Amino acid sequence: MEDSTRFVAFYDAAYAQAPADAALYSRWRALGAVGKAEHVIALCARAGIAPTITLEVGCGDGALLCELRRRGFGGALSGVEITQAAVEIARSREEIESVELYDGEHLAAADGVYELGVVSHVLEHVPDPGALLAEVARACNAVLVEVPLEANFSARRAGKRAHAAEVGHVQRLDRRAMRDTVARAGLSIAAELEDPLPLAAQRFFARTPRARASATLKWALRAGVHRLCPPLARRLFTVHYACLCVAPGG
Repeated sequence: MEDSTRFVAFYDAAYAQAPADAALYSRWRALGAVGKAEHVIALCARAGIAPTITLEVGCGDGALLCELRRRGFGGALSGVEITQAAVEIARSREEIESVELYDGEHLAAADGVYELGVVSHVLEHVPDPGALLAEVARACNAVLVEVPLEANFSARRAGKRAHAAEVGHVQRLDRRAMRDTVARAGLSIAAELEDPLPLAAQRFFARTPRARASATLKWALRAGVHRLCPPLARRLFTVHYACLCVAPGG
């Protein structure tokens, strides 16, 4: 409970920053939402899912839901979030039907009321990912999950560990751990993908020509390694992993 309270307080403060910082991180979340939306749409297409009602669990400021709306995907879009500051921002977005505060564990929704649930960059923050995934699957017929795979050489560095702890990461996941989590939730994987992060994300915080050149080189190296040998890439640095989960036989 203490860790959960600290996590909520951290993100409440993050969403209530000074205007200049708030604008910067709003743009950062909007940029991240572009890739996340592409993953949602691609995996649903592979599985033949075209939802008319979608719930995002841990929707933050609503950036991903807004991006899905811009792409005409997901039907009626709703979200739940544990931080009041983020709920207030998301509720102000006309693209989203409804946003509610929730306790991080239980959804106030009937079984199977949503066709698609989206849990994007949330499971790394919770002590029992399988339990939360099972709860989302109770309310949603299919669940799209995305997480960073942080069980790698780069993420073991002291600075990276400190940053992950600061933003509330309590899980260091790899692909096997995610597949086990899906199985413990009583689900199976219908489709999956990995993304070593786009150039725009790598360069977002680079402010000088030298920093932008360094970020571009980092992106090129990582993208090349991931393209040629994904298992090696996963061992060396963080990639984002997304999978579409359904009930067995679904």
